[in-house]
Order: sequence, then structure tokens, then C-alpha cells
Amino acid sequence: MKLLPVLLLTSLTALAQNNAYKAPRDGYGHPNLNGIWQAMTAANWDIQGHAAGPGTVAALGAIGAEPPGLGIVEGEEIPYLPAALEQKKKNFAGRAKLDPELKCYMPGVPRANYMPYPFQITQSKDAILFTYEYAGALRTINMTNPGPAPIDSWMGWSAGKWEGDTLVIDVTGMNDQTWFDRAGNFHSDALHVVERYTPRSADTLLYEATIEDKNVFSKPWKISYPLYRHVEKNAQLLEFKCVEFAEELMYGPLRKQPSK
Repeated sequence: MKLLPVLLLTSLTALAQNNAYKAPRDGYGHPNLNGIWQAMTAANWDIQGHAAGPGTVAALGAIGAEPPGLGIVEGEEIPYLPAALEQKKKNFAGRAKLDPELKCYMPGVPRANYMPYPFQITQSKDAILFTYEYAGALRTINMTNPGPAPIDSWMGWSAGKWEGDTLVIDVTGMNDQTWFDRAGNFHSDALHVVERYTPRSADTLLYEATIEDKNVFSKPWKISYPLYRHVEKNAQLLEFKCVEFAEELMYGPLRKQPSK
């Protein structure tokens, strides 16, 4: 009788393995990730678990409120170095003016993937293009070992490879001007991100990212969440040029005036 649970467990394990999702292939034999994807989290407000809050401008009422979120940080805690944690607190206190998103700066990686806007993946043999609705941001994933980043940039330097059905992207060469969220979580220009995109079903991907920054964190840490494919028959990215919405904040009386 003691063999029955063992046999049952073995059978269930084998069944799970046999039923593991196998993604459709592109013309080169790799999983086909082409499509428009979007995260359904509140991580853009705070990547850690948080309750609903009033947001940064109380006068906006419910329109400006911060939605609650379960968080996407594995283990919940971000391992800040002591001085960096103090800077994070200062960022949070001044977020109404300091958050790079307010100024329509490029969002950086990984924030671009969990902002409340869709993005599109377009595959080819030697490169994969990520096109983001927010601010028209772009990333080219080089699949042929492009070497080290020639210069720091907002969206970084991305080198990709396939590990089975998982797209692995090594991202370096990012500047220190982006945040992880509206809560002031930040990084330096030593940021190193390793992303993993794994198909879980026809219309979902598991997104994982390991984050390392020796100037800000005491050890690497990880985020994960699902991405969902847009399946509307007319799914497409629309134009969101946010620069014009930031002119008042950034330039005040020097802003471009509407033509009469």
C-alpha cells in the first residue's frame, strides 16, 4: 500500500511533463513571441506590495489615487545598501517632481515592461525588436553577441540568446536617470539586468528579471510576473507622445504656446 502514493506522484509528475506547454515556432525554430503584450500589475506605482494611497496630487481625488498592488519583488524586500535606502526615501518624498516618468524620459529596463502601456515584440533571426507605446521607446535585442555597450543609454544595450523555450536578455549600459517605479526605487549606472521570457500558454509569458547593482544593492534580487497577449482582432500600438504633456512641469513660462 505504501507504493501507491509514490506511483501516483510519479504518474502525476510524468503527466505534468508531458502536458508542458510547447510554444509555436517561428521560421527559425524558436518560440514565436511575436505580438502585443502587457503587464497587469500595479508595479509602476511601486514594485513592492502596497496599499491604495492618495498619490502625489491630492487635489485630483480618486483620479490621482494610487492603486493597491501585491508587488512583483520575490521575497518582498529590496536589499538596499544603507546610504542607498536613505536616497530611496528622499526620492519617495520628492516623487511629485523627481520621478523621471513625469518628465517623459525613457523608462529603462525593466520598468518599460510593467508600465500600464502595451509593447510589441517583433522577431527575426538575428535581432528582436521591442516597441513600447510609452514615449515611443525602442529596444533592439542583438542575438549575435554584439560585444560590450559602446555608451550608456536610457534603454541599455541588450544581448539575447535562447535557452530552450526561454528568451534570455542580458542588459547593460544603462544610465542612472531612470527609476524602477513611482515610489522612488532607483539604481546607478552600474545596473545589470538579466531578463527571461518564457511562454506559459498561447497568450501568456512568464517574465523574470534578476537585478544587480553593486553601488545600490547588497546582493542581486529578482522580480517576476506574467505578461498577457492582446488578442483583440484590431490589437495595435497607438501613439503616446508624452513630451507635450511634460512641458508645463519642465519649462513653465518657456513652454511652447499653442498657435492661435
